[in-house]
Amino acid sequence: MTSPRHDRVTKAVIPAAGLGTRFLPASKAIPKEMLPVVDKPAIQYVVEEASRAGIDDVLMITGRNKAALEDHFDRHWELEAALERKGDEHKLHRVRKSADLGNVHFVRQGEPLGLGHAVLMARAHVGDAPFAVLLGDDLIDERDHLLERMIQAREQHGGSVVALLEVPADQIHLYGCAAVEPIEGETDVVRVTSMVEKPDAADAPSNLAVIGRYVLDPSIFDVLAETKPGRGGEIQLTDALLERAASTEPGGGVVGVKFTGKRYDTGDRLDYLKAVVRLGVRHRDIGDDFRSWLIEWAESEEGRGEDGEQRHLRH
Repeated sequence: MTSPRHDRVTKAVIPAAGLGTRFLPASKAIPKEMLPVVDKPAIQYVVEEASRAGIDDVLMITGRNKAALEDHFDRHWELEAALERKGDEHKLHRVRKSADLGNVHFVRQGEPLGLGHAVLMARAHVGDAPFAVLLGDDLIDERDHLLERMIQAREQHGGSVVALLEVPADQIHLYGCAAVEPIEGETDVVRVTSMVEKPDAADAPSNLAVIGRYVLDPSIFDVLAETKPGRGGEIQLTDALLERAASTEPGGGVVGVKFTGKRYDTGDRLDYLKAVVRLGVRHRDIGDDFRSWLIEWAESEEGRGEDGEQRHLRH
């Protein structure tokens, strides 16, 4: 492990170039990152998380048909003027918030060559400084300070940092998986010795899944530039991190922060619906009413599936 680094993390990279095929046809014309989770698009939760961690410079890696992302984080003067005329300060504040979270920049990936390639696209913007990478499918509860803890771990241990979550054995094949060893004096930070992308349960080195938060040393760019396509024919960030984990050169070494807080997965349709419900019952305006209705509905014949009617929707 290299010596600790105290460079501030001031920039975040959010890959958002995916086609969102799991959400078709909804994502045919609307970027999946703009699908609402209660009353905000999923991507706004991610940018708000970066802002809470003191990061005010965000680069989104996008692709075709993602113009709605740029519009959302821009000012909407006509709408703001209409709300001002109405005197609706509450909605005016909410509309302006997305544009006030920091400086949000955009660059196109061009070709869908994988997460590692998307991160490499940020090289000119990031420069020679550590940076965060936040994936939009994982929403971290605002009461948990995972990203802040990861930045702190980077300052203490140097190198790069990944977020780790214990998952059941039958789910580990959905994630990158880390082999780890303890670090003396640490309880929630471990040293990563190896990483495997989406292993079979029998081959997984642990039950620690790598979830969508990273704090990366800028030396990762040189490695990514030389990384060959791996699983799925894509340039895998996991492969580059595996090389960094074994390196004793400046910027080398990888540690993991074990996360035990609340994570909302919006990666597929069922988990997306669960995220909407979980965040909906916590909403300051409608949460109490929604929770009461949900409990009442769950106890009804319809909620128990006992009303005897066929309500299956056509796919």
